[in-house]
Amino acid sequence: MKILIYGLNYAPELTGTGKYTAEMAALLTSRGHEVRVVCAPPYYPEWRVAEGYAGWRYRRETRDGVELWRAPLWVPSRPSGVKRMLHLATFAASSLPLLAWQALWRPDAVMLIAPTLMCAPGALALARMTGASAWLHIQDYEVDAAFELGLLKSSRAARVARWVERALLRRFDAVSSITRQMSSRAAAKGVDRSRVVCLPNWVDVSAVFPLARASEYRSLLGIPAGQKVVLYSGNMGAKQGIETLADAAASLARRTDITFVFCGSGAAKESLFERCAGLTNCIFMPLQPAERLNELLNLADIHVLPQRADAADLMMPSKLTGMLASGRATVAMARRGTALYEAVAPRGVVVPPANVKALATAIMALASDPARRAALGKAARSYAERALSPESTLRTFEERLAMLSRKSRGRRVKRAAPSFAAGPSSAAVLRHGKPATAEEAAPE
Repeated sequence: MKILIYGLNYAPELTGTGKYTAEMAALLTSRGHEVRVVCAPPYYPEWRVAEGYAGWRYRRETRDGVELWRAPLWVPSRPSGVKRMLHLATFAASSLPLLAWQALWRPDAVMLIAPTLMCAPGALALARMTGASAWLHIQDYEVDAAFELGLLKSSRAARVARWVERALLRRFDAVSSITRQMSSRAAAKGVDRSRVVCLPNWVDVSAVFPLARASEYRSLLGIPAGQKVVLYSGNMGAKQGIETLADAAASLARRTDITFVFCGSGAAKESLFERCAGLTNCIFMPLQPAERLNELLNLADIHVLPQRADAADLMMPSKLTGMLASGRATVAMARRGTALYEAVAPRGVVVPPANVKALATAIMALASDPARRAALGKAARSYAERALSPESTLRTFEERLAMLSRKSRGRRVKRAAPSFAAGPSSAAVLRHGKPATAEEAAPE
């Protein structure tokens, strides 16, 4: 099957949506599909275009057997609400010529990765033009997040944005998301439930696994063998509520057996660094290469995953799958009933969002209880092996896509059928409310 994936982020980005999009494209290619990707140059989470790439020019490359077409975009060094919107708009506009070029390839399916929904009109137009299935995969409800997290504040703008979002979502042949709750939100926005699919994120348990020895990072960072490491690794942004970790580190400063390690980058990193200034129990390090991920995750005695209460079920932290697969104990901040709570609670410790005291108490308890840490880590690893394999997610995607493709082929055949009675009338130019191709509109 010919599948076009259209999304902002892609490898070599190490965290977030780009990581999963690249893995999906490579896995689909390995399963015999012909996959192309239209994306932007790598810039996340540093909010800086990666070395070796340019933010102002088009580029074509091949990565892991996948043909990539990169469109330019503007990347603000200090992203705010309005700047983020402009940032997304530049990619939505600059990628249109690449979409037009892909029309000649005639994909069987066009899969848009959200964010950003600004690209939805282009994705839908390409799908309708070529008779392809239009699939929207939501990693992040960007419209809800922008207003609920206070990145944008105009109530009138919120009403307009949500109306446009609902109108766009209903025009896709399939809409998927990464948790049951996020998928249900799509239905609540007006998508027919028969079109809603749950496609959870996954982890390669052969690449991320518990080490039988101490992580090499412990000696590299000069952390003594008896020290308990509390690790946060990944994006440091507004959605994470990462400031609670700084407050927890400050409240545990007297515990000389606990060290906090912050590994990553993002818009909130500078603020976090300032909050931790003067704390001797905090270590900062940049994002590490992908091939060192398992070594890094095994540095943790305790993984921590903060989340703002108002971000519940707008996104699922992508870092969680690796944390669970590493076989280490996890403390997460989540409300009861959310997808994050359901994923962590049976095999980790969950505390309320923004509750620094509860977070610090949970860390102290685990730091003093090696048997419980081991039991939670074993349960987390077992869950990752059982439920987080990419195989089941890709099988669901392929089965649904095959069904949609059969319908699309039926539409193509129907549009291509000659009309001997009427000849080349207006009906040949507009069939089923969709523009015909040049061949379909041409006289017999």
